[in-house]
Amino acid sequence: GNPELPTAVNITWSSINFKTILQWQPKPSGYFYTVEIHGQTSDTKKKCILTTETECDVTDALRNVNETYTAHVLSVASSGVGDFEEPPFAVSEKFTPYSQTILGKPEIRNYTQKGSKLNVVFQDPLTPYTFPNGSFKSIQDIFQHDLEYKLYYWKDQSSGKKDATTKSHTFEVNIDSTKNYCFYVQGIIPSRRENRDGQESTVLCTSIGRNILDEYGAEVFIIIAVIAIAVITLAIVLSVILCKRKKAKAAREKEPLNGV
Repeated sequence: GNPELPTAVNITWSSINFKTILQWQPKPSGYFYTVEIHGQTSDTKKKCILTTETECDVTDALRNVNETYTAHVLSVASSGVGDFEEPPFAVSEKFTPYSQTILGKPEIRNYTQKGSKLNVVFQDPLTPYTFPNGSFKSIQDIFQHDLEYKLYYWKDQSSGKKDATTKSHTFEVNIDSTKNYCFYVQGIIPSRRENRDGQESTVLCTSIGRNILDEYGAEVFIIIAVIAIAVITLAIVLSVILCKRKKAKAAREKEPLNGV
């Protein structure tokens, strides 16, 4: 090989919902990088051949999500390499998509609060992998029964959370019918040692006849009351002053004119 070419450092895997990006350093100057993906049982696959970038989308090379892979980042001279010359390379840590990809955000499709029931319907994140008919597989299509979801919910304006668990795509939980609730959904893989918890969905809140006190809190009403009292007090004071002035003026008008 060419020992003078620098090899890649800080090689990292970044994977969400099985879309996997390999990243490394440094930026090349006067040479290129080529990525080789080595599986335990699969053939070596080359990606991002002769690139000047320091990241590579290797999703297509990791279709067997249960296999463990390593990446070789080759440093290739601008003049290329001969048939029997092996360029210098650096090797990544091992990566198994099934146990290491991060679960992305579920999408809440619908929610209702009727009486003492909160119903939430959500959708799995999709992966880059497809069925034979071309439709995209969801993370549940891949994880099957290893995947479950949690709903975290709490009374609006409160910090005390409750949670519920499901392996379907709906939640129905008992709530206080007089209060509004906020909530989010999160995917979980209990069998994992790391990356068990996925990304949290958007936080949403119900709004069933929310009154002004619920909306703005008691502090705002106290401020409004103080201002109202001040305005009323000022009005009374002004009225008294004006009344006294009118009486004084009327008294002066009744006094006889001097010299008459």
